[in-house]
Amino acid sequence: MKKLLLLLLTAVCLNYIQAPVFADVHTHGEHKEKVDYKKYGRIATAVVKEDYPEEEVVDYQYAGRRMISENEVIDTFIFQVKEDGKDLTVLVKVTHRLDDSKYLNLTVEEQERK
Repeated sequence: MKKLLLLLLTAVCLNYIQAPVFADVHTHGEHKEKVDYKKYGRIATAVVKEDYPEEEVVDYQYAGRRMISENEVIDTFIFQVKEDGKDLTVLVKVTHRLDDSKYLNLTVEEQERK
């Protein structure tokens, strides 16, 4: 847990350092995606913690956004979980609408065991 928090804090700090001085450099759509990324990342993290309550989450990464229709997207998050001493990759796909923040569909998939 401490490693995850340290990793997230480091990512936020690096993002802040690399941020442009002038706010108008980014478009509104880029800002909206960043806000969505944070919101849905928190939801994905809560789901993984609920599904693997006794396991350690050792890494977390935003894999990107895919448009599936004009108003619907899938944000994918990749988690590395240590389960019984083995590494497990867990994908959390968050499907949501850009025009309706109340619509949400979550898919959790185990990818591989090492």
